[in-house]
Amino acid sequence: MQVAASPVLHSGSVADNCLVRNEWLCPLYVTTRSDQILAALQEHVTILLVTLVVSVVIALPLGVLAHRTAWLRSLVLGASTVVYTIPSLAMFSLLLPVVGFNASTVVVALVLYSLTVLVRGLVAGLDAVPTAAVDAATGMGYGRWRLLREVELPLALPTAFASLRIAAVSTVALTTIGFLFDSGGLGNLIYSGLTSNFRAEVLIPSIMCVVLALLVDAVLVLLRRQLTPWRRGAAA
Repeated sequence: MQVAASPVLHSGSVADNCLVRNEWLCPLYVTTRSDQILAALQEHVTILLVTLVVSVVIALPLGVLAHRTAWLRSLVLGASTVVYTIPSLAMFSLLLPVVGFNASTVVVALVLYSLTVLVRGLVAGLDAVPTAAVDAATGMGYGRWRLLREVELPLALPTAFASLRIAAVSTVALTTIGFLFDSGGLGNLIYSGLTSNFRAEVLIPSIMCVVLALLVDAVLVLLRRQLTPWRRGAAA
């Protein structure tokens, strides 16, 4: 998504035009560039949602297998740690020959980073499930998968959601790096503003990234509360 960098002048005195004065906080920027801002925000949210969905789908079986298999735990956690140490720009460069110059490169890189946090959080949550609860369910005749579905995963949800919140917030920030592939959402606007010294186009999309991260975090907190009603009772 290409973004025009030069300010667009509209009706009104030039002396009173915050675009011409190149102010950091410029309401006129929002009104005159609303289509570009909304398009960038939509792209940002789309990349975020796709990344989180794919990451959760992959992290769930990996986390369960790592929890139950000692050698696989070491392999998965070790590999995820190595991946997380790779700088984002280097990660995109490494993926470029494989995935190509498109939004998929950004999503794949973000998924790899998110898996490190999600898998570790899920393993930690499953490890923290009380042995007494597992023994009681086993004594009642629960099989391995029923035990996982009805006892272990629900009790691991608080820790797993904590890691999901971290992954979501970091993904909102890292998505901006996607401007290198013209798929950075709000990052495209920030980069355009930096290269043209257009202050409003740097500050306002940056604020939107922060607000988006806070909103996503709040939604995940509410979702966790709905999925773990017993914790509300315990807190009360």
